[in-house]
Amino acid sequence: MKLEEKTLSSQIVYDGKIMTVRRDEIETADGHHSFREVVEHSGGVTIVAIKDDSILFVKQFRYPIKQVMLELPAGKLEKGEDPDEACERELEEETGYRAKHWTSLGYIYTSIGFCDEKLYLYLAQDLEFVGEHPDDGEILENYEYKITEVEKMIADGRICDAKTICAIHRALREIK
Repeated sequence: MKLEEKTLSSQIVYDGKIMTVRRDEIETADGHHSFREVVEHSGGVTIVAIKDDSILFVKQFRYPIKQVMLELPAGKLEKGEDPDEACERELEEETGYRAKHWTSLGYIYTSIGFCDEKLYLYLAQDLEFVGEHPDDGEILENYEYKITEVEKMIADGRICDAKTICAIHRALREIK
């Protein structure tokens, strides 16, 4: 069976600062007509920064879920920005560190049922502190956790951010 869907029409229903929402009329693989709502997002980067035997984290309030979350340094791509440059910018903005060694860990799609957001994952090593400077309105607290503790925190649910878990999983395979 062919699984592809054909777009019949597309309408932008919201065009905001960080996302666009469109409503597409589609024809399903079995010939039926339906609709899909799609969030278009510029994508972003997530960084596993290793300092000695620890990983750097940030805590911040995440408005959509009304919770403070522990997660890796991350950020959205500016229009036309190369992910390799964005990861360096985001690491320094959020943690105050620069890395001498970078490894790409590939990418993930965050929520393919309704969103096209693509996050590029990176491992940052050989860190040097130069001072953080978060974006306006970005209020963060920085933390460091031993790698062994991080693995326990994922297992027991203290770390439940998907991008953080995926990036750590890939980074640990890279460094072990």
